[in-house]
Order: sequence, then C-alpha cells, then structure tokens
Amino acid sequence: MSAIAWIAAVSLAAWGFLLLGQGFFWRTDQRLPPREAPSPWPSVAVVVPARDEAEMLPVSLPSLLAQDYPGRAEIFLVDDSSTDGTGALARELADRFGGLPLTVVSPPEPESGWTGKLWALRHGIELAREDGPDYLLLTDADIAHEPDSLRELVAAARTNGLDLVSQMARLRVTTAWERLIVPAFVYFFAQLYPFRRVNKPGARTAAAAGGCVLLRTETAERARIPDSIRQAVIDDVSLARAVRAAGGRIWLGLAERVDSVRPYPALSDLWRMVARSAYAQLLHNPLLLIGTVAGLAVVYLAPPAGVYAGLSGGDTPAGLLGGAAWAVMAGTYVPVLRYYRQSLWLAPLLPFTALLYLLMTVDSAFRHYRGRGAAWKGRTYARPEAAPER
Repeated sequence: MSAIAWIAAVSLAAWGFLLLGQGFFWRTDQRLPPREAPSPWPSVAVVVPARDEAEMLPVSLPSLLAQDYPGRAEIFLVDDSSTDGTGALARELADRFGGLPLTVVSPPEPESGWTGKLWALRHGIELAREDGPDYLLLTDADIAHEPDSLRELVAAARTNGLDLVSQMARLRVTTAWERLIVPAFVYFFAQLYPFRRVNKPGARTAAAAGGCVLLRTETAERARIPDSIRQAVIDDVSLARAVRAAGGRIWLGLAERVDSVRPYPALSDLWRMVARSAYAQLLHNPLLLIGTVAGLAVVYLAPPAGVYAGLSGGDTPAGLLGGAAWAVMAGTYVPVLRYYRQSLWLAPLLPFTALLYLLMTVDSAFRHYRGRGAAWKGRTYARPEAAPER
C-alpha cells in the first residue's frame, strides 16, 4: 500500500478506538440524573463574576432573579473592575424585576498570582459564606437559566450525594460560523473529558463546565476553592480536579434548560475564544503541541486526503480506508449536531472544522510565546508560573 493508504489505515484504527474505547464520548445522553425534592430545601448562594457584561446582563440576570426555588437563595454579583456600568445595571435590573435578593460587590484589581475570574469568585464566595449557605452556584454572567434550573440542580445533587453538579450550557448557534464551530467545541471537549468517565465514582477523569457549577460549600472549603486553583486559566477543569482530590463526587452533563447568550458572530470571535486557552490545555508544552498537531492531522485530515488520493490518483486502498474513517468520524458527530438542532450535512465537514481548531491551537502557542497569552477583556496571562503557596 502507499504511504497515504497506511496513514488512512492508522486513522481508521484510531476511529475504531474512539468509537468504542473513549467512554462513548460522542453520545449526548448524560443529562441530570434522577432526582427527588429534598426536605427541607438547602440554602444556596449564587455567585456571578462579571467584567464588562452590561450587554449580557439584561438577558442573563433576570433569569437568575426569577428562579423558582423553594429554599433560601440569594445572588452575589461581583463587578470585576468593569468600565461599562455593569454593577449599576445589575442593581437597576434587580429593582425592576425583583425576585431573589441581589448583592453587588466590587473588589480591587487581582493580586499577583490570581486570574481575574477566580479573584472575583473568591470575593463573591467570601461574602456568600457569611450567611452559611449549603451550596454555591457558580455561574457566568452570560448564562441564562430557566426558572426551575436551580431547583433541579440542587435536587440532583441532594438525591445522588454529589458535591459538584455541572451542566455544559447550550451555546448560541445562529450564524454560519457558529453552526460550523460551536457544536464541534462541545464534541472536542467531550472527547478530551468523556462525560461518562467524569461521572464514574473514583474515576481519574475530572472536568466541569464553568458556566454552571453547583458546589457543596463544605466541599469547597475542604478543597480550598478558589485559592487552590487561583492561577488556573482553564478554571473549570481545575475546579473539578480539586473537588475530586478532596474526596468529592462530581457530575458533568449537557444542559437542557441552561443557555449561553454570548454571541460569537464572526470567525475572529470564535478564534479568540479557542486560542486564548488552547495552549494552556497543553500545559504550554511544545512537545504536547507537536503531538497534538500530528494527532489531529492523522485522525481528522488523513481520511479526506485518502479519499482524494483514491478519486484523483487511483489509490483504491487509500480511498476505501479514508472513506471508512471519514464515515465513522461523521457518524460520531451526528448526536452533537442533533443536540444543537443543526443540519446533519455539517457532519462531513468535521475535518475542515478540525483544521480550524488545529490552526487556533497553533496560534494559541504563538500568542503565548509573544507574551499575549490568555487574553480576556483587557487582562493577559502570558506566562503563568506555579501559584505560590500561602
């Protein structure tokens, strides 16, 4: 066989493993586990870090204020040095809509060794703990919740003895670029952190989705959250690992009634979203970057290359092997497309989407070595070192 045929054969073998041996990552059936209403309902503090979120708050904050929760619950919004009136707007929305009580706090700029979001969460959690809540709901300022969201999260945690319950919010999919890239973001995340493995007690795999995390307060204190992860760029995965290391039980799944309202209309918007943390995912390790690029090329790009070699060059083995690998690849993508209610014709385009993610990952490394690192709303975490112990 030709070299491209052998590479296509390796790709097909890899897809055989991914299909059956990677925790069935491609399935979308990990939703909130069976639950019953607890009696009495535990108390909850909702902590929302917000930096320049005046555009998002009119959509997201009223959904939190309107939570239909039978127990005691209150909201703490941390205005993280915003310049667009985020804090004032939050108070105005609370006055207008009523609902759960809202407290707005404005901490100073982050101390050295902290990322901005975790610094904001630290202040929000400290304020929330004064009232001794049983649970903390950590949710981003661009996340909208259905009225029963908090109730269902708490019931799931209480019924199943979970210390952390996290739902991956359904991201916005409206523009052509969002349709091409956003479902793949969830697909690739699940491939790295198969939800079934995350949810298996005692498993080594740990992950969470930072936009919606319900956390038992006692466990957060035992795991020293957020101090123990204060310099983490990928804070949600670090949070889950800290909770599991402290003996906590974690659960991660797809949301049905929790949505991200942040738009990413252009390719450049999506590119920045991925590139700001992709190299951090690889621990800023050049060897891991090289291995990832090679792996993506073999797994995602070799199948269409094999088909092309078969059609244009008469390389029948390459064409057949590449076509088989491409078919398995597209088939594993179908459940995520259905979850996002997108056309299944996007499934064969996954190699092109993977190429974009490959380029975003390489660009993330370039940004890091140029000192631009994980940039977000005016802050840059260029070359993070190990967080110093206090």
